[in-house]
Amino acid sequence: MNTTLTKLTAAVAVFAMSVGLAACGGSSADKGHVRYMNNKPEIVNQLKTLAASYTKQNGVQVDIQTAASGTYDTTMTSEMSKSDAPTMFNISGYDQFAKYQRYAEPLQKSKAYSLLSKDGRAYAYKDGSNVYTLPYAAEWYGIIYNKKIIKDYCAKDYAVIKSADDITSYAVFKKVVESIQQHKSDLGLDGAIATPGLDPSDTYRFTAHMARLPLFYEYRDRDTTFSTTLKGTYLNNYKNLFDLELKNSPTQPSLVSSKTYDDCTSEFALGKVAFYPNGVWAYSQIKGNKVADDDLGMLPYYMGIKGEGDYGPAGVYDASWAVNKNASEQDKKATLDFIAWLVTDKTAKKTFAKDMGFSVPFTTFGDSDQPDNPLTAAARAYSEQGKKEVRSFTIPDQQWQDDISNALVEYAQGTGDWNKVSNAFINGWSTEWANNKAELGMLPKATAFSE
Repeated sequence: MNTTLTKLTAAVAVFAMSVGLAACGGSSADKGHVRYMNNKPEIVNQLKTLAASYTKQNGVQVDIQTAASGTYDTTMTSEMSKSDAPTMFNISGYDQFAKYQRYAEPLQKSKAYSLLSKDGRAYAYKDGSNVYTLPYAAEWYGIIYNKKIIKDYCAKDYAVIKSADDITSYAVFKKVVESIQQHKSDLGLDGAIATPGLDPSDTYRFTAHMARLPLFYEYRDRDTTFSTTLKGTYLNNYKNLFDLELKNSPTQPSLVSSKTYDDCTSEFALGKVAFYPNGVWAYSQIKGNKVADDDLGMLPYYMGIKGEGDYGPAGVYDASWAVNKNASEQDKKATLDFIAWLVTDKTAKKTFAKDMGFSVPFTTFGDSDQPDNPLTAAARAYSEQGKKEVRSFTIPDQQWQDDISNALVEYAQGTGDWNKVSNAFINGWSTEWANNKAELGMLPKATAFSE
């Protein structure tokens, strides 16, 4: 047998096979390789489907690796030390940005960055002139309300408004809440507003979200986007809204610490209260119960702060993409091309909006490319009416939130006064940012509020 001829024939066959695979859309090494470290286990199946579709269309291998819930940081530490480290990864929150910035490629010249919406760009993590992250999921929070209950209330002779459209300030909101509470029996309700639950499962509504309102407006007054010190200028406004919730919910103030997230959500979902301060994510627990989709609305967090009528609900954009600067140039290009495809391809956009349920802050996503979530639609309607969005500025850490929630529990139970809440908010802010600087080695960059 002619060995040389055999080897030549085999080589030709292998070459022909590789050409055939490339022609059929198979992966090709010279096109780069995308390795995506994902931190959301709930969307891994959709991501793998998109990865396979992209590989078939473009001949670029895309691998999805997902960290188990609660293990993202340890998994990232391990994976980033490997020779085949992820080329693309998630950053959620400032603490993760501080940890992983050293791996992040500047993205301000990328196609994907050019497609970010104005709000998306505002939430991208930056250092100097460099932009390191691309937010890909927008959510909003405010005061959810039941349109049917408000309509029924407005038909009563004791109503203080003619329609929900009249609720445009804290003063009006307070009158409506107190009036509904006074006539709750006639309206068939347990209370005007859902219980301000202070079980650990529910405290985020008051520490990670509602607390950001006085922070936002203080930054507005100081024309900055970050400070290690706070004056607490609008803490009394926060107190007024919290007191309103305490006094007009189905639960005695002394018992709110035992009420869980599920308990409070159920009050609204079952039509037992008119109002529920929370975010668009609550829809998944509300739908299919006593409140029809068409009856879901959202108000901003009214607190009686000057100028708040110019703003709609608060936005939060925690989930972001980053690209590994240490990847090869081929792999970086492949990764950036993949990200651009995710936000421009028709099928990929549908997957993000309809299957994953994300409102994606890229200009390529129009009104038809939004999740089937009436609360998202209600929140987005404010910007369409010319209202500005309350920005969720970075808060220090979980310890700051825990200290505030503990003080709120004591205040609600009558075992502590408001000074403890104020101290946790103002002094705790400085303490925790000092701890963060010592641990993380950096702080958020302050810019002008209008930037």
